[in-house]
Amino acid sequence: MTIPTTVQLGKSAIAPIGVGTWAWGDSFFWTYGKEYGEAQLVDAFNTSVDAGITMFDTAEIYGLGESERILGRLIKTREEKIYIATKYMPVPWRVSAKQVSDAVNASLSRLGVEFIDLYQIHQPFSFLMGQQTLLKTLAREVEAGRIGALGVSNYSESQMREAHGTLASLGIPLAVNQMQYSLLDRKIESNGVLAAARELGVTILAYSPIAQGLLTGKYTANGPVVATGARKMDARFKPEGLEKIQPILTKLKEVGEKHDRTCAQVALNWLISQPGVIPIPGAKTADQAAQNAGAIGWSLNDEEIGEIDRVSRASR
Repeated sequence: MTIPTTVQLGKSAIAPIGVGTWAWGDSFFWTYGKEYGEAQLVDAFNTSVDAGITMFDTAEIYGLGESERILGRLIKTREEKIYIATKYMPVPWRVSAKQVSDAVNASLSRLGVEFIDLYQIHQPFSFLMGQQTLLKTLAREVEAGRIGALGVSNYSESQMREAHGTLASLGIPLAVNQMQYSLLDRKIESNGVLAAARELGVTILAYSPIAQGLLTGKYTANGPVVATGARKMDARFKPEGLEKIQPILTKLKEVGEKHDRTCAQVALNWLISQPGVIPIPGAKTADQAAQNAGAIGWSLNDEEIGEIDRVSRASR
């Protein structure tokens, strides 16, 4: 299977992989300011852009806005067009259309831009303000030229269909549903989300595409590397969880050796080969960014895709 060099997302053509920035500026779930800082993020950003990866996904809650601020500073250092994706969190105290527009204003300000390529609803929460009001308000932001495309995140099949229908009635497509998707987390294949997304023409932005590092082979049951940050709360990083995934790591290594690629690069390439899916792995350092970039520019063959698929299903 040949992977295209670019894919369409909203109105833009981008590389078939992006960068997730949850860990940028976040010291609560991650170790920003201790194990890495902005200097390392600068290197990760430049390495990504140099490799042609120009889509960066952030959110207003990442680092309490610091992720957006860092991305905004970095955008100004490059001449290339950077595709900005950020997210709105529907918290209970936002009850009016004006507060939605205020949140858009705040993200624009932190990013230092006048236009956001992709604006997503981070969670399908509905409190005192329903989804209809939220979507209609965001549709007006698209019409005003401040947002290029609209998306959702963590929406079930029915929630995605409802959002798609509401936006369609306003003449605006639903561009993406950002979901957790990797060889170790394939729920969207069985709960209807992936099939519905393909039916509706909605792109899946796959977050945690290497399962927070589990698919790199870095973590093993008896290995010296200890999980830190958000990983400490994940049972899959316990010895029994690591033992369970060993077969898929063995297969990724075997396939990777044929292509001179790492386990993570094979895992990402497998995702890229899935129709309508764009993985957005994180990158905190230049090395991680280079590893991500190594997932594009080559293709797994159909037999390898099938082998990885089979072992993955048995390892979950």
